[in-house]
Amino acid sequence: MSTRLVIIGGSDAGISAGLRAKELDPECVVTIVVADRFPNYSICGLPFYLSGEVQDWHTLAHRTIEEITGAGIALVLGAVVQDVDAAGHRISIIDADGQGRSLHYDRLVIAMGATAVHPPLVGLDLPGVYRLRFMADAFAVHQHLEAHTPRSALIIGGGYIGMEMADALTRRGLAVTVAEHGASVLKTIDASFGSLVNAELVGHGVRVETGVRIERIDREGTQLCVVGSNAFQTTADLVLVAVGVEPRSDLAQAAGIEVGERGAIRVTRRMETNLPAIYAAGDCVETWHHLLGRPTYLPLGTTAHKQGRIAGENAVGGTREFAGTLGTQVVKVFDLVVARTGLRDDEAAQAGFDPFTVEVTTWDHKVYYPGAHEVRIRVTGDRETGHLLGAQMIGHVHAEVAKRIDVVATALFHNMRVEELNDLDLSYTPPVSSPWDPVQMSAQAWTRAQRQKNS
Repeated sequence: MSTRLVIIGGSDAGISAGLRAKELDPECVVTIVVADRFPNYSICGLPFYLSGEVQDWHTLAHRTIEEITGAGIALVLGAVVQDVDAAGHRISIIDADGQGRSLHYDRLVIAMGATAVHPPLVGLDLPGVYRLRFMADAFAVHQHLEAHTPRSALIIGGGYIGMEMADALTRRGLAVTVAEHGASVLKTIDASFGSLVNAELVGHGVRVETGVRIERIDREGTQLCVVGSNAFQTTADLVLVAVGVEPRSDLAQAAGIEVGERGAIRVTRRMETNLPAIYAAGDCVETWHHLLGRPTYLPLGTTAHKQGRIAGENAVGGTREFAGTLGTQVVKVFDLVVARTGLRDDEAAQAGFDPFTVEVTTWDHKVYYPGAHEVRIRVTGDRETGHLLGAQMIGHVHAEVAKRIDVVATALFHNMRVEELNDLDLSYTPPVSSPWDPVQMSAQAWTRAQRQKNS
């Protein structure tokens, strides 16, 4: 009898699980239950739709509904899952037409993702105040932009979405203010790099207020009045709340599935939960960290795709394990690209390493060739063993920052020492690099500084 695989969630992890299962076992009967009508859409692309750089939201689909169903996968769209009966191997759902029914499974994958954090903030539900996590959120913001032609916006939160939306709304002609409760924007990078991002924002007309915790939002006539700590007060036509995400694990917990880091579903590296025949993947689960050797919560689209693929493979008899994350991330903020992978100095110290960090500034390619841009790189290695622990980079949008952080991520994945970066056979031609790539130059600077410090 064919395996009945039911998947709850139709974003990156869910669709990846279904496709992998069908690839390995074409006879497997795969059903994916999706809460909305937008399976496999790129949530990461929403800021670029709202900026106008992506004109047609339909193009945000990684795969169309027709492509998914053409792979032999049944989609149940606009359905709400009410509960999971692990003993009876079934889930109860409410269809889009309001009818209740049960779906029976042999294997279940929970891939419900994460939801935007709902901070304890007065006025969060006022008209003109939005969060940005799902397609419906993007449509609501887009409708507001088109219908009301706002002239000003406040973004609460200086993380990745906050930075991308500051760029997007500025492109739309709005006067943008960013309020961040930390000491600098983009807290996943060191403060020295955060200050460079801050300067980039200010250089494009964005007002940046750090050390501010927003306390309330009130409506005054047609505008929103926002009040925060340190005597912060401003008015705006539109407010976007982007203060992080949290895993959607309530359904799993109700079914008896264990949770761990930040309430995320606890899974093995095979994406198994503590209940037989139930797997979980994506932004709703803990993530194994390749360097730390333990679970953490690091919701990323790239990770969700990988975990979903593993869950789908193992649900039809596989034994593959998730290799782990390094937290490799990159974001574009106006004309800058900022990236990181592995551990920062403070994170490495907390994990028990003996970190040593060196920052260098170099050129993205030979300076005699026109258009060279500076790249700043912070390399972190272990002082005692010389092993690479992480890196951060910032440079012009044309400086190939993303490509170079990927070189470091690959080296980290293979547990290389900082010095060994010099052995990599990297490409070179004057318009795009140097005989020693900037990654290798930073490794050499780290080695020299470490030698001097230890001498």
